[in-house]
Amino acid sequence: MGAVLKKNPNDTFYRELGRLVGPIAVQNFMLALGSVTDAVMLGRLGQQAMAAASLAGNVQFFVNLLVTGFSIGVGIMAAQYWGKGDGKSIEKIAPTGLKIILCIGGIITLTALLAPQKLMALLTNDQDLIPLGAEYLQWVAPSYFFCGITQVYFALLKNTGHTAENSVISSVAVVANIVLNAVFIFGLLGFPAMGIAGAALATVFARTIELTLAVVITKRRGAVQLRWRGLLEKPGKLLFRDFLQYTTPVIGASLVWGVAYMSYSVVLGHMNGDAVAANSIVAVMKSLLSCLIWGVGGGAGILIGNLLGANQLDKAKSYAARLTKLAAVVGVGTGIFLVALTPVIMNITQLTPQAASYLRVMIAFTGLNVAAQAVNHAVLDGIFGAGGDAKFDMKSNIVFMWCICVPLSQLAAFRWHWSAPVVFCLCSMDELIKLPAVF
Repeated sequence: MGAVLKKNPNDTFYRELGRLVGPIAVQNFMLALGSVTDAVMLGRLGQQAMAAASLAGNVQFFVNLLVTGFSIGVGIMAAQYWGKGDGKSIEKIAPTGLKIILCIGGIITLTALLAPQKLMALLTNDQDLIPLGAEYLQWVAPSYFFCGITQVYFALLKNTGHTAENSVISSVAVVANIVLNAVFIFGLLGFPAMGIAGAALATVFARTIELTLAVVITKRRGAVQLRWRGLLEKPGKLLFRDFLQYTTPVIGASLVWGVAYMSYSVVLGHMNGDAVAANSIVAVMKSLLSCLIWGVGGGAGILIGNLLGANQLDKAKSYAARLTKLAAVVGVGTGIFLVALTPVIMNITQLTPQAASYLRVMIAFTGLNVAAQAVNHAVLDGIFGAGGDAKFDMKSNIVFMWCICVPLSQLAAFRWHWSAPVVFCLCSMDELIKLPAVF
């Protein structure tokens, strides 16, 4: 492995990957940092506010599943057409993904506005958390609509040589979110203290800023444009067929994985508030420290997609093998670092003794999980996705998540009444047990 990772002055692999990984990693870090500040600030209001917002975040997660699936379809095609030097075809296919995303964002926004209590009741039976989460959902609902549009702009920028701009936009939006969180949650600068609703309102403003910047930057001369008039046009049978070919398996794989992942949160949400609080902190810390993992996986998808579009199959195969090994190294390092931070995490969180005991076990297991997830993400979402193969990802998730982890976690929680940390481990072990199949 050391020989594979050793740099060669004539080797362009690291240079090509570095220009992609850095901006994507920074973008993911900034997004995770926003979640961290949400958790810390809401935690100062109490464990219940933090837990309610974390559960309500599952709605955003579901939106991201659908929206990201279609934006990935746009991105895969953009990467390949960009490799061919065909920007016009990219501008024809992007509005097709945007049409679907606008419908998804609109429906979920209306549902969150009109039936927030029912949405929260699906996520937890804790009567203290449901009204808090419902209040958050009603305020944050418009952000679901804005988020979908932004993802199409990001897919165009990221896959046509402008990953740095993505990073800058996300960073500005996150900084704005952090500042506005403090202002609206605690009532600074003359504003009333809004509590959990303030966190939601800050998110809406941040998403608005993010979308505005994406539109402005994409309007530059020479950049591939998102042409809104294309919403009224047909992309052509060949382009639309290609779009469905790439997008449908990705959506299927995203839903198979994402709904199962959400079910884990629901299982813990129906156990007790301590389990929800500990799980929310683990999720935030995992996102914060996994930025390099997402950078390698995202860079792998773009790099391999560009090579395939340029018909450099042998080079793509060589890079894919090296990317897999690099992902393993990054994953192991991330897992070790997360576990080493346990004392710091325990000191900065304000949890009940029961929740704190849950958290220690959850962090230890998550350290193992992220190491496996790094490889799975680089291979399945990056390398395989760049070639249009999401079917293996979907099949592996059906077997390892739906046939093993989902039923086991539900039996453990509701029939066998095992402890929350054990249930958490059963929920999270899918990345580990599917690793041999991925290899």
